[in-house]
Amino acid sequence: QVQLVESGGGLVQAGGSLRLACVASGSTVSINFMRWYRQAPGKQRELVATISSGSTDYADSVKGRFTISRDNAKNTMYLQMNSLKPEDTAVYYCNAVVTLPTDIAPRAYWGQGTQVTVSS
Repeated sequence: QVQLVESGGGLVQAGGSLRLACVASGSTVSINFMRWYRQAPGKQRELVATISSGSTDYADSVKGRFTISRDNAKNTMYLQMNSLKPEDTAVYYCNAVVTLPTDIAPRAYWGQGTQVTVSS
C-alpha cells in the first residue's frame, strides 16, 4: 500500500506561482513512476506531468510553465507552477503507479487532491 498526501494549493493571481507537494508513505520503494493530474469543474481529469527515473513529460498546455521533480530522500514529488493562467484552475491530484511484490499487475494510488484557483 502507498499513501499520498498533497499540499500547496491555494488562490493566486494570473501570472503568479505555486508549488504543490505530494508526500508518499508506505511501500514507496515499489513506486514505478508518479504523475500529477488535474480536474476542472465539469471536465475530465487530465494528465499534467509525469516523472520516472529522472525523465519527465508534460502536457502541451503546461510545457515551459510547470516543472515536475522528485526528492526520493523525502519521498516527495513536487509541481512548480509558474505563469499561472485562469485555465489552470482545477483540483490537482497526485498519482503513483506501484507494483508491490504481491501484485500481479501495477496499481494506481491517488491522493485526495488540492485546489488551485487562479484569478484573472
